[in-house]
Amino acid sequence: MSYTIIASGESRSFPVSHTFLEQAGASGPGLVFIGAGAGQAFCAHGDTSTASFVAIELGMECLGVHTGEGRGQEGSNVVGFARFRLGEAAPSDLIELVRQPGTSAHALQAAQDAFTAAGLKVAVCNDFPGRIVNRLVRPYYNAALRRLDEKLATAEDLDKTLCLGLGYPEGPIALLERTGLEDHFATTLALYEALGQADYAPARRACVAAERKRRAAA
Repeated sequence: MSYTIIASGESRSFPVSHTFLEQAGASGPGLVFIGAGAGQAFCAHGDTSTASFVAIELGMECLGVHTGEGRGQEGSNVVGFARFRLGEAAPSDLIELVRQPGTSAHALQAAQDAFTAAGLKVAVCNDFPGRIVNRLVRPYYNAALRRLDEKLATAEDLDKTLCLGLGYPEGPIALLERTGLEDHFATTLALYEALGQADYAPARRACVAAERKRRAAA
């Protein structure tokens, strides 16, 4: 599937060279907007209705922020996407592809084909803040941080138990320390503000890390 990439700002999904970027052409039936300003670039681009598919890189926001919504029937040839990434760690190979109720099945398949042709794995989800992975794992990370505050066990024993008991490759405390507690704060705060669910309220240790980073930068 041929596509053109329109870059606007730094991309969290593709911070360095990747096959998906290299396979893009100067022109093509698909349009992919990447970068922190992807949504704004899409809105300023003009008519995209003739494109085989349009893909907009998302942060934590819903696709509807950029396309608009209407009575639960919204959808067109436009999809959203994000390559899952924890903090400053390298992005994973997972692309979460976002559809709306009326998204064209042809456009959805064309976008999926473009990503998989570059060696990426695609999971399709509906249009919710944070998509699949963040919605599932952030309460788990928060719970681990809160149990550490409650002195249920040491950080080492909490991580060891989850690794040995459940087969996780890395415990939650070590993982958050490696990828950035301040990033966990920003992600959970965005989910909490969007969803209003207590499980997403940033854990105390993440709040402290974010405040320390803010003061260091001041």
